[in-house]
Amino acid sequence: MALKYNLSKVYALSDNDPEFVNEILKLFVTEVPEDLKQIKEGIKKKDHKYAYSYAHKIKPTLDLMGLNVAFEEILQVEAWTKAEGKKKDIVETFKSIKIQVKEAIKEIKKDFDL
Repeated sequence: MALKYNLSKVYALSDNDPEFVNEILKLFVTEVPEDLKQIKEGIKKKDHKYAYSYAHKIKPTLDLMGLNVAFEEILQVEAWTKAEGKKKDIVETFKSIKIQVKEAIKEIKKDFDL
């Protein structure tokens, strides 16, 4: 199975400290799903500023975790919020981000016994 994530940036940032890496992974597994719920809520309510704040918050995390496609898509969500786009224009992109994060979390939990 291909890895859904890439921890090279995490290891570089941590100087290969396994405890630090584990903390980053725990934060990713617990916080990003909650942030995604907030983005979904912002999209649903057409509250572009609210959706933007959470999209902007998770953007560096997606990059750090090597979720390159999700990172590119979160940039699209940010652009959508700034343009105050229609909900139908971003729903599929958001679904894709959610799926990628869910798959990465499932794999991380398995790989790191979280």
